[in-house]
Amino acid sequence: MSQFSELLKELSEAHGVSGHESEIRSIVRRHLQPLGKIEQDRIGSLVCANGTEGPRVMLAAHMDEIGFMVTFISEEGFLRFLPLGGWFDQVLLGQRVIVKTHKGDVPGVIGAKPPHLIAQEERGKVVEKKNMYIDIGATAKAEVEEAGVRPGDPVVPESSFQLLLNGNVFSGKAFDDRVGVGLVIEAMRHFAANPHPNVLSGVCTVMEEVGLRGAKTSSELVQPDVAIILEAEICGDVPGIKPEESNIKLGGGPSLVLLEARLIPNLKLRNLAIDLARELGISLQFSAGLGGATDGGQIHLHGTGVPTVVLGVPTRHIHSHSGMIHKNDFEKTLRLLIALVERLDSRTAEELTA
Repeated sequence: MSQFSELLKELSEAHGVSGHESEIRSIVRRHLQPLGKIEQDRIGSLVCANGTEGPRVMLAAHMDEIGFMVTFISEEGFLRFLPLGGWFDQVLLGQRVIVKTHKGDVPGVIGAKPPHLIAQEERGKVVEKKNMYIDIGATAKAEVEEAGVRPGDPVVPESSFQLLLNGNVFSGKAFDDRVGVGLVIEAMRHFAANPHPNVLSGVCTVMEEVGLRGAKTSSELVQPDVAIILEAEICGDVPGIKPEESNIKLGGGPSLVLLEARLIPNLKLRNLAIDLARELGISLQFSAGLGGATDGGQIHLHGTGVPTVVLGVPTRHIHSHSGMIHKNDFEKTLRLLIALVERLDSRTAEELTA
C-alpha cells in the first residue's frame, strides 16, 4: 500500500459516529501531535496549529461519520434505532453494523419483516428506517442486556477498506469525511517541514453530520481569517444522473463548490483556487447544489465573516457502507491545497475582503 492508502485505510476503518468520536479522534491526534500545537475544544474537535506570523488559515474537515443510536430494546431482543446523519433507506437492509457498548463491540445486522410475509402489493415499496431493527442474534431482552447493549449506545457501519483496480481506487466507509481528515493530516505534515506565510491550523471537527456543531466551537479556538473546507464530493457519473444535475466524475480531479445550502464561497478565494489549478495543470470540477451543507456553512459566519472555499474529493456511493474514491483525485486535491495555502500571505488574505 502507498502512504496515502495506508492512512485512508486507518481513518476509514476507525469508528466515530457523530457525538462519539473518541476512537477516530485518538488516531487523528496521534498523526497530528508531531506537526504542531494541539488544542481541543470542549465538544471534542481537534486543532493542530503551526506558524507564528501572518493570517490565520483554517483547514477544516469533520471526523464524524454517519451511523445510528440504539433507542429501544424489545422483549424479544431486537434493537430499535435512530439515524445519526443522513441515511438513504434503500442502502440499509441486510447490512452489518457494530454496536459500541460499555462491555465492548457487539456485531449485528439490520433487518426488517421478510418479504415472504408481506402482501404482494406491499413488496415493491421501500422499507422505512422506522420499520427496521438491529439483530444481534439474541432471543430475549436479557441476552441483549447481558451483552452490554444499552439505549443510547452508538452504532457504526461494519465495512473493511479495499483497494480496487490495481490500487488506484479505494473502497470503504466514512470517506465523508475521513478523506478530508486525510488531506488535513497530509497538508499539516507538508507544512511542518516547509515554510508557509501564515498561521496554519488543521482542524478536525465533530458532529458535522448532525448540524455543523464542531465547526462553530473550533472556530472560537482558531479565530480564522481564511478557511478552506475539505470534503467528500458527490459523484454524478453513475447511471441515472443527468450532466446538468452533476458532472462530477471519479478520477476527474478535485471539485470546487460554487454553491451549497448554507454557503456561497468568497469569490476572490474561489477565483484564486481556479487560477492555481490552471497553473498546476490540475483539472478542476465544479459543484453546485442546495441539497447539503459543509462545515463552511458555519465557519464563514464566524465573527464578522471568514472568506471560505470548499475543495472536494469525488466520492461514489456517499453515505453508505461502501464509498469509492480515486487515488489521483486525492493526490491532486492535496497539491492544490498546498499551493493555495502557500499563496495565502497577509496581502492576499486582506485582498479577499477588500
